[in-house]
Amino acid sequence: MLKNKLSKLLLTTAAILCVNNAVFAAETYRLDPMHTAVVWKINHFGFSNPSGKFMNIDGVLTLDEKNPAASKLSVTIPIADVNSGIAKLDENIKGKEFLDAEKFPTATFVSDKIDLGENNTAVVHGILTLHGIAKPLDLQVKLNKLGKNFFQKQTAGFTATATLKRSDFGVNAYLPGLSDQVDLEIESEANLVEETTPGIKK
Repeated sequence: MLKNKLSKLLLTTAAILCVNNAVFAAETYRLDPMHTAVVWKINHFGFSNPSGKFMNIDGVLTLDEKNPAASKLSVTIPIADVNSGIAKLDENIKGKEFLDAEKFPTATFVSDKIDLGENNTAVVHGILTLHGIAKPLDLQVKLNKLGKNFFQKQTAGFTATATLKRSDFGVNAYLPGLSDQVDLEIESEANLVEETTPGIKK
């Protein structure tokens, strides 16, 4: 009798732990390309600060709500989808003098560490690979909102900023008149990937 009670207790405890782990397990979100963009800004010989953006960005966020510092981010940016609003400038940026999209069609960012801050902020450390060169890059990130979007999809919305030196990535054209520093601002929404199993709806 005692043995049976102990067995039932152990099974019940195991079931509870499994449920808790399922509740708090990290979940996979995919970046929404319609609501994700990397905006860049660069100083042009002291006269102005032209800007543009990269679009059609793909990426996966593994969000661990119980332990946010354990979350992961991986992003791929198609260089050919740069948009400054000026076709000739876009061709220059994609050309061999700058990012050489034919030889290096994508840039990637993969996180390797997250330092949590206050008020839903964090520093996301990772490696940016651009123009065939991989260098560390830190993103200053703010979680804007986590919840259901208009279509009732679980969504995470972020704003992030970063600064890089283009010379670190071998992009040296017109230095120093065209500034080495490039400022980035990222706006992104990521939707929960709903995994389904026969008979189970997530």
